[in-house]
Amino acid sequence: MGDNIDAWLTLLRTPGFGQAAVREWLTAAGGDIQAALAQAKQQASGRGAARARAWLRQPDTSLLASDRAWLAEPGHRLLCCDDADFPPQLETIDKPPAALFVAGRVELLLHPQVAIVGSRNATSAGLATARRFAQTLGSAGFVITSGMADGVDGAAHAAALAADLPTVAVVGTGLDVVYPRKHRELACQIAAQGAVVSEFPLGTSARAEHFPQRNRIISGLSLGTLVIEADLCSGSLITARLAAEQAREVFAVPGSIHNPLARGCHKLIRDGARLVETPTEVTQILTPAARALGLELNERLERAGSSPVVVSGWRGDPAYGALLQALGYDPTDMDDLVGRTGQSASALSSMLLMLELEGLVESLAGNRFQRLPEAG
Repeated sequence: MGDNIDAWLTLLRTPGFGQAAVREWLTAAGGDIQAALAQAKQQASGRGAARARAWLRQPDTSLLASDRAWLAEPGHRLLCCDDADFPPQLETIDKPPAALFVAGRVELLLHPQVAIVGSRNATSAGLATARRFAQTLGSAGFVITSGMADGVDGAAHAAALAADLPTVAVVGTGLDVVYPRKHRELACQIAAQGAVVSEFPLGTSARAEHFPQRNRIISGLSLGTLVIEADLCSGSLITARLAAEQAREVFAVPGSIHNPLARGCHKLIRDGARLVETPTEVTQILTPAARALGLELNERLERAGSSPVVVSGWRGDPAYGALLQALGYDPTDMDDLVGRTGQSASALSSMLLMLELEGLVESLAGNRFQRLPEAG
C-alpha cells in the first residue's frame, strides 16, 4: 500500500502532467498505478517532457516524505479514482480528477450534496438567504458543498457548522494553504465536522486558473447547484454552467432588478435555471436523484466487497417508527403528517429523505409521500 501511495504522489507531482495525464497513464496501465509510473518514466513525451522525465527519474524525496507525513495524520486521506469509495458522480464529468486530497470525513463525498455558491461581496440579505438555505437543506439530509470563498460560500459553510450539520469545502489550493487567509479557523472547523477537499498537491498556492478547475468538482460532487446573488462576472456563473454541462440541476434565487448582484441569477433563470424561493423547492426536486445516488453507491460498494453507505443512524429511533406508522401505504401529504406526528415540516422533510434513501418511502407529486411495501 505504501508503494502505491508513493507512486500516486510521484505522478500527481510530476511537472506538466496534471490529473488528466495521471488518469491516462493509469488507464493505459490497466489500472495498475505501479505500472503507470513505470510507463510514464519510459514514455513521457510532448511539451515539458524533459522536466517530467527529470522528476520521474529523481523525484524530490523530501517533498514526498512531507506528503506522506501529512497523510499519516488522523483524518487525512489521498482518495484515488481506483478506490471503491471514490465518488462515482465525478466519473461522469469532463476531466475527472485522478485523486483528491481530503481532510476530514471522506465518507461525506458519497452523500447527497447541494452546492451553494454566490457573490464574494454578497449583501446582508444574500448572506441571510445563504444561511437559511444551508441550514434547511442540511437538516433535510443534504451535505452543503461550496468553495470556502468569502461571501455566500463562507456563509453557507458557517451556517451548516452552526447547526451541527456536515459541510464540504472544495478549494483551489493545497490543503496546507488556506485561501482566503481569514478563513483559517473556518477551514479547521470544516475539517473537524465535514471535509476539505482539493485535487492540488500540498503547498499549491492560490492561482486564478485553479478556481474554475475546482468549480467543476463542486458542481460535479453535487446533485444540484444553487446560486445566491451573483453579478454577470461572478465565478458562480462558471459553477452553474459546469453543473448544467454535467447534467446537474441549477437553481437560482431571484432578486431586485435594482440589485446588480441579482443580474447573474436572472441571467441563469433566463437560460433555464430553476427559479427557487424556498429550500423546500430544492429538496422536492433533488430527492429522487438523492435516492438514485444512494442505490448506485451501495451497488458499487457491494461489488467491491465494502460496506454500504450508511446515510443516517435513524434505525431504532422511535420518531422514525412513528413516522412510518403515520404514513401507512396510502399517499399522504405533508400537512397530514405534521398533524399525525406532531413534528414540524422541516423535521419531517429530513426524516422522509432518510427513509426514501433507504427505499422505504416514495415521494409523490403534490408534496405527498407513501410507504413502500418493503418497509413492512
